[in-house]
Amino acid sequence: MSGAEAPAGRATGGGRDAAGQQTDRLRYLDAATREIARGMNLDETLRELCRAAVPAFADLAFVHLYAPLPVGDEINASPGVLRLRAADRAPAGRAAAHGPRPAPPADPVRAAQVVLTAPGGLLARLLRAGRPVFGDLPGVRSVAAELLGATDRPGAVPPGRRLILAPLHGRSHAMGSVLLVRGPGRADFTGDDLLVASQLATHTALGIHKAVLYAREVSVADTLQRTMLPPSLPKPAGVALASRYLPASRTAQVGGDWYDAIPLPGNRVALVIGDVMGHSMTSAAIMGQLRTIVQTLAGLDLPPDEILHHLDEQAERLGSEHTATCLYAMYDPVLHRLLVSNAGHLPPVLLHPDGSTEVLPVPPGAPIGVGAGGFESTEMHAPAGATLLLYTDGLVESRDSDVLTGVDRLRARLRSAASGARPAALEALCDLALGPLGSGGRDDDIALLAARFEGIPPETVAYWYMAPRPQTARQARRLTRRTLHHWGLDSLVESTELLVSEVVANAVRFASRPITLRLLRTDVLRCEVGDDSPQVPRMRHARLSDEGGRGLFLVDQLAQRWGATRVSVGKVVWFEQSLSGDQDHG
Repeated sequence: MSGAEAPAGRATGGGRDAAGQQTDRLRYLDAATREIARGMNLDETLRELCRAAVPAFADLAFVHLYAPLPVGDEINASPGVLRLRAADRAPAGRAAAHGPRPAPPADPVRAAQVVLTAPGGLLARLLRAGRPVFGDLPGVRSVAAELLGATDRPGAVPPGRRLILAPLHGRSHAMGSVLLVRGPGRADFTGDDLLVASQLATHTALGIHKAVLYAREVSVADTLQRTMLPPSLPKPAGVALASRYLPASRTAQVGGDWYDAIPLPGNRVALVIGDVMGHSMTSAAIMGQLRTIVQTLAGLDLPPDEILHHLDEQAERLGSEHTATCLYAMYDPVLHRLLVSNAGHLPPVLLHPDGSTEVLPVPPGAPIGVGAGGFESTEMHAPAGATLLLYTDGLVESRDSDVLTGVDRLRARLRSAASGARPAALEALCDLALGPLGSGGRDDDIALLAARFEGIPPETVAYWYMAPRPQTARQARRLTRRTLHHWGLDSLVESTELLVSEVVANAVRFASRPITLRLLRTDVLRCEVGDDSPQVPRMRHARLSDEGGRGLFLVDQLAQRWGATRVSVGKVVWFEQSLSGDQDHG
């Protein structure tokens, strides 16, 4: 029996009948199509096609794809621009048709040059028809020579039925073609082989379509997720921040992991980590809503347990069955204190300056959306030089490791980072915390927020309580003048006295309890005046006949930056000045 009667096109012995050959052909197609379907991306799909086709069915396989590939409902791509990929030659006649498959070449797929063809030419018509053809059809050999870049080498394209051109037709678009070639010493293709080539091409086209759609979904999901995360972290005085977000490697669906760092009055900063259960667009939408709610609540300067209590209430009003975990920490660099509340999230890990690690003993609380409440705030010392790591469960939990084991591994990686003479830089520490997960193989999304506590030295802070009396503005000017002289900032005395006087005088007008005045010297000079009135001042342009209304106008002109923030007990008005005394109002 000739080799043309078997998929491999090789002699299989004269005793085999047509039924046996058909069985062999079906077995080959079953194995080949299953291998092609295994590909998760474009390169894998093409690689599996080449491995399935060469040498079992052909000696060479050339795949030509549109660039860009048409998928979805967009307009068909022009048939003029193709991308060429070719399978390496495999020796013919070295194995039985359906015996053990020889080892595939190390790199069965390699890229080649871009090829230009006529949009209305024969190739375009063949691809639109969607049926494989032999090389003996008029014009097919010239098309093959053009695709193979062999127009100047006519002998490079085999004659007759030693070549099959099979269109790669997706669900609604032609995506390219595959050329299957048999070399000398091997039987020609037959009509049955044409059916085999058609099945190989169909399954490859479906695999390509799936791979491109998958890549697009991954890209869209990752873009959506990153858009919902902070574009950059703030740079508050007294703490250094770094973060990482890594999407899951095995899903194209967007997750609900998020982190945030929110500046608060008094140079404090809120550190937030959260995780909405599930992987879906709904999870991402809920995550975006919860993150916005947290930012709004943080602006009220509430304690962490109250933040989570109100977040839980709002989550119930969203009407979603999704639950979430969230941890909210508030760091005060002046007092070197950390206030933490937890809603079902994994506890943070603290890396001490001496290299030891600690899982902070924070009561877990119930997840957000359950409605159980009962959140607690835990206060603890935050030593200068220590690093706090907030993370989602994707960092410490996997299919082969439970959470406790994952946390122990994380602590070991952190200890190794602190074993040197100098502590690791914060960005490098984040990379070490990710460990092998940073290079792929993630079962779940990972969000990581690291905060290194630097603190603000007490000698750079001055703080007073003052009764809301008419004489308070004069008292505030005197205290400011004395403090700036002590700090060696005499060049700022005149402007700062004027600014302090205006802001304190405004606070005295509305306050019913003692007001606060705080000066902080970091990379800038910052002044904060707090009172118990929730009425936030607004700058307005005073008329010539007005006796007042020019205070905030002066603040806006003289200060580098200024603002007003509502807090749980009233408001804080603040302004900043450059230590050099040269203000930049741009």
